[in-house]
Amino acid sequence: MKRKIKFWKYDGAGNDFILMDGIEDPQLLHISEQEIARLCHRRFGIGSDGLMVLSPSEEAGIDFRMKYYNSDGRPAEMCGNGGRCIAVFAYNRGHCGTATRFVADDGEHTAEIATTSMEDVWMVKLGMIDVDGGTIQRCLDGWVLNTGVPHYVQRVSDLEHFDVVGEGRKIRHREELGEDGANVNFVEDGEDGRLTVRTYERGVEDETWACGTGVTACAIVTGNRRLKAKGGDFAVDFDTDGKRYYNIKLIGPAAYNFSGEIDIDL
Repeated sequence: MKRKIKFWKYDGAGNDFILMDGIEDPQLLHISEQEIARLCHRRFGIGSDGLMVLSPSEEAGIDFRMKYYNSDGRPAEMCGNGGRCIAVFAYNRGHCGTATRFVADDGEHTAEIATTSMEDVWMVKLGMIDVDGGTIQRCLDGWVLNTGVPHYVQRVSDLEHFDVVGEGRKIRHREELGEDGANVNFVEDGEDGRLTVRTYERGVEDETWACGTGVTACAIVTGNRRLKAKGGDFAVDFDTDGKRYYNIKLIGPAAYNFSGEIDIDL
């Protein structure tokens, strides 16, 4: 049955998302993968790298749940840029304060939201899951690890002219990266001391302007906590005892773009 629903569009350093309020409209919790893929399509839909539904939580101390879908309509455990955007969205919708706790499929997260000098842009410090150092493995010509979703990280030369899509597409499905593959990150040290990161994302099957879990993975592997993606700058803070990485914070922007209404099948 066709229904007109309200949607909002946000981006985290150019990694853009459709957001829906499933707390106020519970039917949105049952949107199909096919409909999600249609809405994310950049020619036949609204256009985005992914879609998130703000969902209610019954757990004490948890403000909401994050349901995340890639642009192909399939669910994913976590999205770092999406996590920052949905925290701001929940705040703007009155479902949480500037400090919030929420749950995604990879576990519990925190977010601290601060205003900036730019209208409709917030700086968000997002708490990420811990990473067991023993799970970081050498693989192919790089490293593989899980920062909420699996990532492959490889150093390259002349990243500006590197074929991220072509090479990322080849690596993303390699059997060494598991049955579902992994996101593929190519990195190079910048002249300003920041690590430059470009990411090919599974589920989007293309290069995105930024990837939050990818930036986090690259910071852990290289030790560089200041990073630059195509869509903006990030900082990643963490503690480590040599065996695990904890108190991981992904710091970057979240911006409101626009809102509207669209007919969908529910």
